[in-house]
Amino acid sequence: MTKMSDYLNRLPSCKRSALRAVLFAAVVCFACSSTPATAHPLGNFTINHLVKVRQSGDSLRVRYALDMAEIPTFAIMRARNASGVLDRPELRAWAASEVAIVTGGLTVAAHGNRLPLIPLGAPVVRTRSGAGGLPTLYWVDDFLVSPGAARTLTVDDRTFPDRIGWKDVVIAPAADPTDELTHYPTAMLASPRDVSSAALTRLQNNMWVAASIALPRETAAAPASQIRSNALADMLARGPTSVLVVVLTLLAAMGLGALHALEPGHGKTLLAVSLVGARATPKQALLLAAGLTIAHTAGVLLLGLALLSAAQWIVPEAVYPWITVISGVAVVWLGANALARFVRSQRGNSHEHMHSHAHDHSDESNHDHSHGEHGHSHVIPGNAPLSFRNVMFIAMSGNIAPCPAALVVMLTALTLHQLGYGLVIIVAFGIGLAAVLTGLGLAVVRGAALIARSPKFERALVFGPFISAAVISLIGAVMFGQGIANGIIQVPAWSVIALTIAAIAGYAIRPGHVHNHIDSERIRAT
Repeated sequence: MTKMSDYLNRLPSCKRSALRAVLFAAVVCFACSSTPATAHPLGNFTINHLVKVRQSGDSLRVRYALDMAEIPTFAIMRARNASGVLDRPELRAWAASEVAIVTGGLTVAAHGNRLPLIPLGAPVVRTRSGAGGLPTLYWVDDFLVSPGAARTLTVDDRTFPDRIGWKDVVIAPAADPTDELTHYPTAMLASPRDVSSAALTRLQNNMWVAASIALPRETAAAPASQIRSNALADMLARGPTSVLVVVLTLLAAMGLGALHALEPGHGKTLLAVSLVGARATPKQALLLAAGLTIAHTAGVLLLGLALLSAAQWIVPEAVYPWITVISGVAVVWLGANALARFVRSQRGNSHEHMHSHAHDHSDESNHDHSHGEHGHSHVIPGNAPLSFRNVMFIAMSGNIAPCPAALVVMLTALTLHQLGYGLVIIVAFGIGLAAVLTGLGLAVVRGAALIARSPKFERALVFGPFISAAVISLIGAVMFGQGIANGIIQVPAWSVIALTIAAIAGYAIRPGHVHNHIDSERIRAT
């Protein structure tokens, strides 16, 4: 090991950097190679459903299929058995209970009158292996519908309406591209179908055909990072079989966390602007990285424990909009306050902070308050930067939502009774995530410092606090608007964002009050 270290030290810096890049790529390849083909392609949260309608004599045969990914499957099994595992009798009992849920959510109607769905036999249920060895559920059943003399029918599927996933209604002879939710076309993973209703009409020869099908809506697919990061759960499932496997697993977790941070989201702009506004130091950036790791790990742990204790009531993906709303409110509040301070300072209503010195003030004219010889510069008068405490709060608010891949790792660890090892992997993932975010923030801070040295930008620096506060407020408004629109209230996100921005502006320009702090020594001198 010493010889290897000496060899690396003798290498030129460029070759050492290249070697590190190769090692990093090898670790990431190790991680990605462990992802099984059975990990759910549409994401760990999804509940996917399909309605297939075809004619059977004078009646219609309706085939209904459900494909549940790892996290909803975990919630169902945990609600029925504390171990989170169901045996065959328990699976059959769950499948039988699901018939009532499907017939309650699926409506076949003629002229507004609901027609009965008659089951044609016991439903078929089976489990498939998903990410980290967690099971997924597959359920299918057939029903018969008698339309009588009706000439038109409507099919409306409202089963699990709040759950994300593939939704489709297929009227024969149209083809189903998923082979009854067993294989999803790769070309459609970025935009899964979201069709929940259709209309049928009877021709003169008594054949039923599709009259119209609701146009598919745009839906959010599972990001590539979520699918790729299922490798974390699979590495955990391997277990700590050797020191080498543990080291490679932790390095891969850090690498995947770093890649996760480079993708859209995670408040990179918010973090960078906040660090600039706070004039953060490298030491503070390291503290921030630790805070982000703690926040991410705590979020995973809290949501995992919530699923354990209340799996039958909690819809995990429904929690995320509320986390976004709460984070948005916190960021809006801090940004609006910083903006209001800048506005008051420009009005001349800001706090006037006088310097108190222990030496003789008899010759005020000879005292230099710029302190240029002290080796530091004062903040621009009247424009106090964001405090580092506020930056820490902003960053942690924007990164406390656990990513689905890390949540799957937690659930896998609980299922395999390897909670400690799972937490170590999640912490390593969080360290990679925080390191990249903090590195990007420091790069922005250093760039801002270099720009600040140029006399050309001296005048622009006066508005630095305003720009940072405005950007923070805008990002907070976007977070709040997106959280509200993503499942809490059915309103356009832009309208909530616009109202929030208007409220921030009103708060910032409201009339302020004056506090004058007068130097006690100056009073005594007069």
